[in-house]
Amino acid sequence: MCRHAAWLGPSRAVSWLVGEPEHGLMRQSYAPRMQRYGTVNADGFGIGWYDGSRGEPVRYRRTVPIWADANLPGLASVARSTCLMAAVRSATVGMPIEETATAPFADGPWLLSHNGRVRREAVRALAGDPESLCDSAWLASAVFARLRAGAPLGDALTVVVRHAAVEDPPARLNLLVTGGTEIAAVAWGDTLFTHLDEGVLVASEPLDDRPGWQAVPDRTLLLASPDGVLITPID
Repeated sequence: MCRHAAWLGPSRAVSWLVGEPEHGLMRQSYAPRMQRYGTVNADGFGIGWYDGSRGEPVRYRRTVPIWADANLPGLASVARSTCLMAAVRSATVGMPIEETATAPFADGPWLLSHNGRVRREAVRALAGDPESLCDSAWLASAVFARLRAGAPLGDALTVVVRHAAVEDPPARLNLLVTGGTEIAAVAWGDTLFTHLDEGVLVASEPLDDRPGWQAVPDRTLLLASPDGVLITPID
């Protein structure tokens, strides 16, 4: 299992998701409070953000525990954007530990993180050319294929999640996807929370103890934009 978080709103540094909050992803890597599967997330980490001078998001991914990267604090303090994503990884048994298996995955303008597990065969029919043999990479490839075909972000997620759930009922399919101007997330088999304050935070678990964090119900789709948040059930 993994932990992930994303921000959409006024420009913030990546450290705002990782190191600054009391229970940011740095702490969640070794002491998550609500993780149902696994106890630490030490099999790598990744961050992604958008820069107006580039047509695609910027990513930084490593296979070491997030606390072991001496370069990250400096990078995270200066990498800023109105849209951020970060993740720490607990690899599914049997899956490779390599940068290409570490979220966020990317395709064109999109970033994706998966918190859970799924049989690769469950999404094989929908996947294009996965970045890695990792199950999350196959799931990402399936979502990206739908997005490249022109599907809206929410539709792409629900189609893939429904298909994967039919083919692999025990699958855990918490997904976090952004194209830089909106965030879509699925709660399916693990915790997901959102917080509204000048912008939108979406995270596997609250990053701090401020009031206002709201649990996202299981088997629902969350769509967040500058206009607000919409949560709808996935049949």
